[in-house]
Amino acid sequence: MKIYTKTGDKGTTGLLGGSRVSKGHLRIETYGTVDELNSYIGLLRDQEVLVLKSEELIEIQNNLFVIGSSLASEATKAKVNIPKLNEYSVSELERAIDSMDEELPVMKHFVLPGGNHSVSFCHIARCVCRRAERLVVTLSESDTVDVLVIKYLNRLSDYLFTLSRWMAKRLGVEETPWMPSK
Repeated sequence: MKIYTKTGDKGTTGLLGGSRVSKGHLRIETYGTVDELNSYIGLLRDQEVLVLKSEELIEIQNNLFVIGSSLASEATKAKVNIPKLNEYSVSELERAIDSMDEELPVMKHFVLPGGNHSVSFCHIARCVCRRAERLVVTLSESDTVDVLVIKYLNRLSDYLFTLSRWMAKRLGVEETPWMPSK
């Protein structure tokens, strides 16, 4: 199978279901952002401090592929069976957040991103996740989107924030609190 098809040379791409849309279409921007997020999760998985979280991160990456498939398909015309998210995926993120949170000091201030490359990568992933969530919400205002996609991305951004704090603790990096000027 060749990697190139030449079908997108005029600025369109195909959805699962057969329709062709502009590569600038909101749906394409949305699942492209989910793909970008998946790549950042892969970068996180490569961080030595996250060896213990490797399987968890692979599961998240698999779920992001499920989300991408859902966003790339036309609900009414899909010719292929698209995998679906389930509530268990969301509850697994919540379980992981709670588990990490037990090891962390109580947050008294917002935390400035940074302090270590690995922690910073996690904050970037969190920001991309929030962007993906915003795009999915916007898409849902004009097209059919599985409500669990929004819920999962919302919880995933919470997971990534907690993971950044967990990483900082494991790496001995002091968090920098946000202290607004008076």
